[in-house]
Order: sequence, then C-alpha cells, then structure tokens
Amino acid sequence: MGLYLNPGHGNFREMTEGTDYVDKTMMIASVNRLMESGSKYLCVSRPRRFGKTMAGNMLCAYYCKGSDCTELFAPYKISADCDHSR
Repeated sequence: MGLYLNPGHGNFREMTEGTDYVDKTMMIASVNRLMESGSKYLCVSRPRRFGKTMAGNMLCAYYCKGSDCTELFAPYKISADCDHSR
C-alpha cells in the first residue's frame, strides 16, 4: 500500500531538481487564503497532463508536519509571500 498521510517532501524535491520545473508555488497562497476563510473543501482540478500530481506533491511538501520545508521553498515565489511556521 502507498503512503497517503504526510508523505514528506521527497517527491516535490525530486521534481524541482529536474530541468522542466515551472514555479507554481503561488498556488499555496491561494490555498492559505481558502483555509483562513473557513472553507471546508478544496478541489485542485486541472486538464489532463497539466500538473495535478505536481500540485499535490507541492502541497504535501509545504504542509507536511514531519519536516521543515523552509530551505526547499526558499528559491520560489511563495517564500516572499508566506510564513513557513504554519
């Protein structure tokens, strides 16, 4: 069986080390606003082949309680917008 809860940030780190990574970390700022508004559900939907797995791995890495992601997200736009101390 796979790991579904708190999988860490390994998958996201692996994706960012590739040459094809496009910074979409500002999606996290939108998710933070939704969480603060009291919304109960969040759906991240995209067309086929438009990064659902990448978005899921990025959100898992950012919100993971098991590891500090400050240095992982430091080079990306979200580091200027959000506090990693959640």
